[in-house]
Order: sequence, then C-alpha cells, then structure tokens
Amino acid sequence: MGFEEEYLSFMNAHLQARKGERLRRLQEGHKHVEMLFLKQVWWPLFHHFRYLHPEYETHDFKDGNRYLDFAYIRPAIRICLEIDGYGPHLKNISRWQFSDSLERQNQLVIDGWTVIRFSYDQVKDNPRRCQQIVQQVIGRWLGDGLDQSTLSLVEKEVLRLAIRKGEAISPIEVEKYLKLSDKTVKKILSQLVNKKMLIPTSGIVRIRSYRLANQVNHPI
Repeated sequence: MGFEEEYLSFMNAHLQARKGERLRRLQEGHKHVEMLFLKQVWWPLFHHFRYLHPEYETHDFKDGNRYLDFAYIRPAIRICLEIDGYGPHLKNISRWQFSDSLERQNQLVIDGWTVIRFSYDQVKDNPRRCQQIVQQVIGRWLGDGLDQSTLSLVEKEVLRLAIRKGEAISPIEVEKYLKLSDKTVKKILSQLVNKKMLIPTSGIVRIRSYRLANQVNHPI
C-alpha cells in the first residue's frame, strides 16, 4: 500500500483504540503539520508506521497529562518527535507558557526521553535534512547498546539498516545500501549471524533474508 492507505489505516487504528480525553486529543491535535511530517519525513524513510504513536499521552511530575506529537517506542528506545507550527499564537505566548514549555521538555529528558523538535518550515522546505536527523537519532542507540569492540563500522551500518526498516532485510538491499559486492555482503551478514546479531529468516542453502536477533532488539 502507498502512503495514503497506510496513513488512514494507522490513524483509524489509533482512533479506535482510544476513548475520552485521549481520543479527543488525537482528533483535535493531529493536524496538517503532523500529517505532513509523516508524508515527507517518516514515510520515505520507513514505509510503515510501526512503533510510532500520534498524540502520545505522558504524565509529568505534577501528575498532569501532556501529549507528544509523536512517540517512537521500542525496547530501550523512547523518542519524542515534536513539530512546531509558526503562527500568531507564538508571538502572544505568555512568560508562564514559555517557561512551562521548557519545563515540559526538561521533564521528558529527565524521564529518559530523547526529544527531537522540527519546525513546520523545516518539514515543508527541507524534509531530507529532517530525515537525516531522524535516521541519526534512531540509529544512535546502537553504539550505546552494543559492545562496539565486536562490530566493524560496516556491520553497524547493516544493523542500522535493519533497525530503520523494522523487518527482515535481504542481501540485495544491503548491497545497494552499502554499494558493496555480493561476496563481501555475504561475508558481513555471515559475521553478524555468528555474533548473534542477525538471524536467517528464509532460505537454507542460499539465505534470502535476515532479521535482528533478540539481543539487538533488547540491548542491555
């Protein structure tokens, strides 16, 4: 399916799963700028919306409820993605509201969230740069969660590809991504299987795809 179909399915699933204030917030808070982010930034990178939650509810230290534009949540990963529109209300924001906005972001960081913010203009006019930032922040945990001494730079790039895709990868995809020969890619994939980072998912004599091993999905 293309973006439009996947987007409608994604939103309908979240709408049907929510009630009360959480439902109202999704209906009223998810607008054009959020949809544009998904279309121009997220979709070209991943072609799916797995692990992504729109208007995600969190609780602050005052026992209040706050909502994130998007939350990307996987084991050991919690990323807040905010898209800030530019309008007259920003010029009229009070000192208290400005301070509260900073407090909100600080509390998220204290609670273990990685916070990434984009402006509407960035999403609209420079989506490729936004894509690069999303790629970097989602892939960054790999260096923290794994023993770097056991992985080469090329091996890390293969794992980042698998993380970004969110499903099995093929040797041909790796060849195109790294611009390496078939023989070299087979050797790299075999090394990652031996290191228990990847698991073959199809094929016996000739392996056609690989997925992340559990220890990569759940880094210590």
